Formats: sequence, structure tokens, C-alpha cells
Amino acid sequence: MTARELDSAGITDPALRAAYAHCRRLNARHGKTYFLATRLLPVERRPAVHALYGFARWADDIVDDLDSTATAAERAAALRLLQLDLESGLRAGTSADPVVAALADTAARYAIEPRLFTDFMASIRLDLEVTEYARYEDLRRYMHGSAAVIGLQMLPVLGTVVPREEAAPHAAALGVAFQLTNFLRDVGEDLDRGRVYLPVEMLAAHGVDRALLRWSRDSGRRDRRITAALRDAAALTRGVYREAAGGLPLLDPVSRPCIRTAFVLYGAILDAIADDGFAVLHRRAVVPRRRRAVVACDGLARLTLARLRAPSPGGAVTGSPGAAPPRLGFRPSRARGREPWMETV
Repeated sequence: MTARELDSAGITDPALRAAYAHCRRLNARHGKTYFLATRLLPVERRPAVHALYGFARWADDIVDDLDSTATAAERAAALRLLQLDLESGLRAGTSADPVVAALADTAARYAIEPRLFTDFMASIRLDLEVTEYARYEDLRRYMHGSAAVIGLQMLPVLGTVVPREEAAPHAAALGVAFQLTNFLRDVGEDLDRGRVYLPVEMLAAHGVDRALLRWSRDSGRRDRRITAALRDAAALTRGVYREAAGGLPLLDPVSRPCIRTAFVLYGAILDAIADDGFAVLHRRAVVPRRRRAVVACDGLARLTLARLRAPSPGGAVTGSPGAAPPRLGFRPSRARGREPWMETV
């Protein structure tokens, strides 16, 4: 977290500044795509986004970290402890845990509904118990807590030009679209964790089951049935992006370049998967660095234009920093650093 971001957000307490900085490091390490997009937000809103995504990443790592030797029971205990820290932190507005402290401060500043964090934790716990979903409807219930609520948590930070409940369905859809993209890209890694997120009925429609996926992953060989099933999953995901797209014009104009950039870059992951022949069981599809740079530059241009056109303070934007936000409530890829051109904003 840069001092400029913290100063602009009015975060002055040294311990709290360190907590937000810790969340920023989590996002820089784990979420290359969304970390880049966050650089296009107004500087005073970035700490809140890092707090929200830092907490989500922290909880997700408890159940998903392939490098960890923790048992299922130990992971469950860690989640229970995090749940208790979360509940007490939201009540008190602070916590000894830096990630929870930043989250609690953000939740208080933007009046984010506690149930959105409760629903998130409920879905995260399912990852310790559920290894597959029979139907897409079952998966959507899981994704409400694991992805849709992330979009809803973000909405007060981004601000809207309409009543927030009007933008909420689109924000939730965008969270789901991002997660479906991750599920498709990470089929092989999730299989190594013992999970298959793509619905059983979607796979079965093409004659695919867990055993066939495991065979392909272990042997390195392709199967046309798997490719067909993955193509269907990509088409479904693009449909959810279309649901989400209608929400972009509803956001505060100075927030739109950030979310549009994330929207385009995550959609580009689907393009990369298709261009690679849906070989996600064997290697991770990657958006070329040049493509990321082009999208980022476009975002910068849009941000500059939005700032030039921005109304004076006290305009009609709902949920902007500096005003008490109304009550209502907007898992990225793993990265090992940030690109130099991310620092241009």
C-alpha cells in the first residue's frame, strides 16, 4: 500500500496502515489480473478493494493452498478461528489479525452488510466438504457466497449513479463470471485438490466423468469429449459475462475503467483457453503480456477522460468515499509479482 493511497483514504493509524499494506501485498502476489485493474481506481478507493480481496484470498488459501501440509481437520479449525475473528472484528471495528482489521475498517467505512461476509464464509467451508456439484443450479448456490457476494461487497466502494439495488444483480453476475472463468482455467489444479467444479450433468452430457478427467490429467493425453464439455462451460461463462455487462454504465464513471479492465482481461482468459484448444487439464492458459498492456493502457485513457468529466464533490454518485454510504451492499489468479506498467497510475 502506498502512503499516497492511505493518506487519500484518510487512514492514519499506523497499525491500520500496516494492515491495509498487508492486504495489498496479498493481492499483488495472488491476483495479477485484478491487482492491475485496481490500479485504475481513484487512489482513495484502492485500500478498501485490497482489504476485501485480501480477506477473500486469505480465507481461500486456508482451504486451497496446495503447498500446505495441513490436514482437513486443521483447515476446518483455521476457518472456525477466522470466522470468530471476523464476527468479533465486524462488531468491534478492529482486530488483532491485520487482514480482519483492514476488512472491519472497510466494512464500517462503506456500511457493507455483515451477511455478505457470513455468506462468503459459508461457501468457503463447503470446499472442505463438497467435491462436486450435480447441477449448475447447485453450483450457483455455492457461487452466491464464494463469488457473487464479492461483487456486492465491492459495489459501495465503486459507487453507482443509480440506486444500488439496481446495479446489484449485475455486480453479483460479474463476481460469478470471474469465478467460472477461474474454474475453467484451473480444472487441472482443482482436480489435484480432489474437486471438480464443473457440474456433473454438464460433463455427463458429453460422456465425461471424474475418472476420464483424471486419466487425461495424469497421462497428458487429450479427449474430444472433454474438449466439448469445456467448450460448453466456456459458452455458459460468456453468457454470465453478458448478464454482468449491463452493470458497467451504472457505476460511478471514475470506477468504470477499473471494472471494465477486469471485465476485458478476465474475458481474455476465456479467449486464451480457446486459443490453446481447451488444454486446461495440462497447462494454464495465460493472457499474453502485450494484450494485458494494451487493455491497461486503454483503461488509463478511459480513467483520464472520466476524471476530466467528473462532477464536483456532492454529485449524484451513491456510495462514494467521503460521504456516509447508504446501506446495501460490488478469486483471482495466482501471481508472483506485478508488472512495471502497473505502477503508472
